[in-house]
Amino acid sequence: MASHVGGVQTGAAPGRAHRAVSGWVVFAAVMMIFGGAMNLLQGISAIRTDNVFLVTRSYIFQFDLSGWGWVHFAIGVALLVAGCAVFTGAMWARVTGVVLAGLALVANFLWLPYYPVWATVLLIVDALVIWALCAGPSRGDAARAEAGHTEAGRAA
Repeated sequence: MASHVGGVQTGAAPGRAHRAVSGWVVFAAVMMIFGGAMNLLQGISAIRTDNVFLVTRSYIFQFDLSGWGWVHFAIGVALLVAGCAVFTGAMWARVTGVVLAGLALVANFLWLPYYPVWATVLLIVDALVIWALCAGPSRGDAARAEAGHTEAGRAA
């Protein structure tokens, strides 16, 4: 195992590049898993047509309540899976996370008349996920960190 000057082992084999996973990416992954679980529960509740939802008659984006439930259920499952993939630090997982969080943001905006408080909380969570995924390290940052780590290893 490779170690740097401080003696802390990195866990990566010598010569094997590892992806940079910053605190923002970990935050985004955790929030995606949380948001996915909340969307999943929201979907299950709507599919069961619980009495907690307000069904409006004059809403322009009117689906059947169970139709909205299936939409939120599918988005919730996708966010859970993508949130776990974001922990790897892969760029494809971050891009997928941004797309899915954007879809969840739109779905929760359209869900506002049915359950305003829950929808508002999930709107904020989805916006934070998008921001954190976009604020995470770029490929250039990962390459610079790897080059700096390699140089520090050679100096020791």
